[in-house]
Amino acid sequence: MNEGYIMILTGAQVVIECLIEQGVDTVFGYPGGSVLNLYDALYEYSGKINHILTAHEQGAAHAADGYARSSGKTGVVIATSGPGATNLVTGIATAYMDSVPMVAITGNVSVNLLGLDSFQEVDITGITMPITKHNFIVKDIAKLADTMRQAFKIAQSGRPGPVLVDIPKDITAQKIEFEPTQIYEDDHYYGSVTGDDICIALDLLEHAKRPFVYTGGGVVSSGASAAVAKFVNAIDAPVASSLMGQGGFDNTDARYIGMLGMHGTMTASLAVTECDLFIGIGTRFSDRVICDIQSFAPNAKIMQIDIDPAEINKNIPVAHQLIGDVRYILDKLNTVVRQKQHTQWMEQIATWKEMYPLYMEQTDEEMVTPQYILETLDELTKGEAIISTEVGQHQMWAAQFYNFKHPRQFVSSGGLGTMGYGLGAALGAQVANPDKQVINIAGDGSFHMNCNELVTAYKHRIPIIELLFNNNVLGMVRQWQRLFYGKRFSQTTLDRNTDYVKLAEAYHLTGYRITKKSQVREVLEKALAAKSPVLIECVIDKDINVLPMVPAGGAINQPILKIEIDD
Repeated sequence: MNEGYIMILTGAQVVIECLIEQGVDTVFGYPGGSVLNLYDALYEYSGKINHILTAHEQGAAHAADGYARSSGKTGVVIATSGPGATNLVTGIATAYMDSVPMVAITGNVSVNLLGLDSFQEVDITGITMPITKHNFIVKDIAKLADTMRQAFKIAQSGRPGPVLVDIPKDITAQKIEFEPTQIYEDDHYYGSVTGDDICIALDLLEHAKRPFVYTGGGVVSSGASAAVAKFVNAIDAPVASSLMGQGGFDNTDARYIGMLGMHGTMTASLAVTECDLFIGIGTRFSDRVICDIQSFAPNAKIMQIDIDPAEINKNIPVAHQLIGDVRYILDKLNTVVRQKQHTQWMEQIATWKEMYPLYMEQTDEEMVTPQYILETLDELTKGEAIISTEVGQHQMWAAQFYNFKHPRQFVSSGGLGTMGYGLGAALGAQVANPDKQVINIAGDGSFHMNCNELVTAYKHRIPIIELLFNNNVLGMVRQWQRLFYGKRFSQTTLDRNTDYVKLAEAYHLTGYRITKKSQVREVLEKALAAKSPVLIECVIDKDINVLPMVPAGGAINQPILKIEIDD
């Protein structure tokens, strides 16, 4: 619609027009009483906005999240009041912890019924205040359009995150003049660094003999991958990534040494221990990365580059900070940094990589290991697939054994660690990227939390692959119970005896079951060729563990490399 053209619209129509202004082509949601007017407007605008009906509101929130992570656009989810709105909470918190741009639109009871404990009334703005960048309740239709526009601006600007807009039902029914406007666009390209800030950074780089670069999710959200690659080549340094930083630096590059932290590589642990300059780019230094703060980078000065000043010195003290969009700051550094050469240091890194490869033991030739499955998947997809995950052992295996070459290839819940996230996220990622192969890596524990969304894959013909590692246990919790709870495996043996192939067929999906190594390649090839939703059950041993592993609070350079199984 042309700017300056005034229309008389209902509040519901205003919402949809604002979505179209923002370039939204797809929303995820579930109808209900308080959003009936919105859904009536969606019916009217069906040629302009695609709506994906999920099986559950939480699945819709995760789908909006996966859509956003894989595309860089803002994800949109709609839910009704009361339980519909509260079912979004976990999905909103997931997006908040991982800085994902999302706008959640909830209905509420009419303005005159607010505060009266009306049917399906809940204070969703109060509930979500700690897990949103901002939220709104719109009690005046005159403020509706501007609120919607502001919601997108807040979600996208600075450090991205979720915003909630709660709209009482009567506001969506009222009519008002509406004038379209230009959409808000934020390329995040700004910072507050001074010339002195850059000079200090250059001095640190000039005197470093063993620099180490650590990339987080900020590299992905800022589109800074090319700038990072140029920077690390200039300073001649190895690169490790966080879980959220996967794909921000090409995993096949010789400089890449794997993840850092609790389940990071031994090479990364040794490198951070021996480096003399630690450069954190777009990372918040979570507890799972630092582990024991006293033994983290003991010989290094730490330089942190991040868009959020609140993250500076929050979890670890730093010698120098550069605050702003990481692409903006790296572009500034790349114009002035001198080419360095640290031959001895990089030779040491190469030696450690050779000494400490990631490896899963096989007890027999036909044993199915996650490593073999994921490496075969990487080969068959040429490392170009979008991989979503649930949360647990399989999540770490995916990060360890699939080589992510590009940003926005890895879609996973890092900060909140949300089991049940991956299938919904895969649906959203596939909708956002129809020309790419999307595969969700799941464990049987997580699968049972969200398997209802298989019906969404069928209904909307979304050709994802659900790759399920079935070990009949809650593997990550069992691993902790073995190590730290005297092998008291309390409530971690599932014994559900689910026939996953039949379940897939009940949802009109193609189902496969892998029980031996020789089946892996053939089944994966069939699934990748199907161009329709597929579920693959991979039966694995219950005591395959995620290694290396640094115990909570342990020294990062003393990971557990082997767990004896004697029972």
